[in-house]
Amino acid sequence: MYPVIADLHTHTLSTTHAFHTLDAMAAEAAALGYRALAVTDHAPAMPDAPHIWHFQNQGAVDRRVQGVVMLFGAEANVMDVAGGLDMPQSLLAKQDWVVASIHSPCVPGLLTEREATNLWLAVAENPYVDCIGHSEQQNYRYDYDLVTKAFARCHKVVELNGNSFNVRRDGIPNMRALVRACYQNGCYVALDSDAHSTRQLRENMAPLLALLEEVDYPADHVVNSSAQALVHILKLHRRAAAEEIGGFLL
Repeated sequence: MYPVIADLHTHTLSTTHAFHTLDAMAAEAAALGYRALAVTDHAPAMPDAPHIWHFQNQGAVDRRVQGVVMLFGAEANVMDVAGGLDMPQSLLAKQDWVVASIHSPCVPGLLTEREATNLWLAVAENPYVDCIGHSEQQNYRYDYDLVTKAFARCHKVVELNGNSFNVRRDGIPNMRALVRACYQNGCYVALDSDAHSTRQLRENMAPLLALLEEVDYPADHVVNSSAQALVHILKLHRRAAAEEIGGFLL
């Protein structure tokens, strides 16, 4: 069994198809025994996303909420097959944690495997992307072996997304193949709930643990399995808040 000390992909009421406040999500994380929580509301290209000012003003919130260390970030949208994102690099650089994901309102229609592969290879080169979000989606299938080698080389964290078991079930077999490619190529991974409510924060992790146990994934490459692993990846990504967060967690 892998311990989980943080959830690195969650949403609050600022994403208007989510249902709970930052305080409520932090309180639930504390009840689960988590030491850290990343709030990654949708970046502006999504129809129900907060205004860009939301991501510029996150310093207004305390670093610890309900006793939980907060990472303030964004779920940025991949906008094209060149790997462009919907936030400027200058703002991405100021976030604590950036998840890059494909959402159909931003990249409508299907992509060929070649297009999706090139998209993720480009995202891998972006220095301000920390985590690759729910990339197992069937509509955007890519060359897992080739791309996870690039993710490993660029130290990107590949997310295993618990909400996919609710809303992207056709991609679950792909997630299993993705885990095996990550294992073979030495990728960092994260177990993420992608929670849009406190109930999902509680429930979405369970299916992911079995996927890691299938391949006996190295615990030191699961970035939310220990405070040391999480702080290590923040420092590796040269996040400005790494020292501050490490001061609370270590």
